[in-house]
Formats: sequence, structure tokens, C-alpha cells
Amino acid sequence: MKYYRLHIDCKNNFETYSKITEILGVKPTEFDTEKKDENLYSLWTYTFDEDDLEMPYYDFINNFLDIIEPKFAKLKKIGIKKKHITFWLNYEYDQQCGMEFNPKEMKRLGKSGITMCIDCWQKNATVEF
Repeated sequence: MKYYRLHIDCKNNFETYSKITEILGVKPTEFDTEKKDENLYSLWTYTFDEDDLEMPYYDFINNFLDIIEPKFAKLKKIGIKKKHITFWLNYEYDQQCGMEFNPKEMKRLGKSGITMCIDCWQKNATVEF
């Protein structure tokens, strides 16, 4: 199972959280959390989950960059800097954890100034993210 995440730190501010959604034109993922959660609007997250080995390749780096690159100026106006944006690949593996990245994707990601994070764990392990 692979979980692709586009995270934007919004300082737990509902107004900023809402403006990010408006600017990017995609809805954030809603997670099962308590409505009383004090940090409900601290992290804006867009996700794509790959749960089937037969699914076609999901080019998360280019897809996420296509969403945010044209909007950097608007995000900056509401206080979101590139340092507040991260891409995550959370990867549940069985027996071997292997991955590869296309040089063109990596070059584009590097030019964007966005940080990419990878978190891997053995299948059937207890993980919270």
C-alpha cells in the first residue's frame, strides 16, 4: 500500500485552511478525527492512496506540482511559503522496500524548492501517520 500526501502547514488557522482549498481548487482529504481536535486546521492535506498492485503508476510528484506550482504566488500572499509544503510517500512493504524516481521528476521537484519525505514500514506493523 502506498499513501501519497501533499501537506501544507497552515498554522491551525481555519481561514488559511479554507483559502488554500480555494486557491488550489482541490478539496483536502478529510480524516476521521474528533470535531473537538484542537489542531484540526493545522495541516491541509491532499491525498492519493494506491492500494492495488494492478493500479496504473501514479506520478505523485508531477501531479502534486501541477496542483501547486501555478499557485505559488497566491499561496505566498496568504502566508504559505515553500518551506510550509511537503510531499510524502508513505509506503507499506512486504519483504523488500524498493523505489525509484525519474530524474526529470526529481529535477522539477528540486527546482520547485519543495521537500519530499519518505516513510516506509513493514506490512502488518502498527503505524500512525
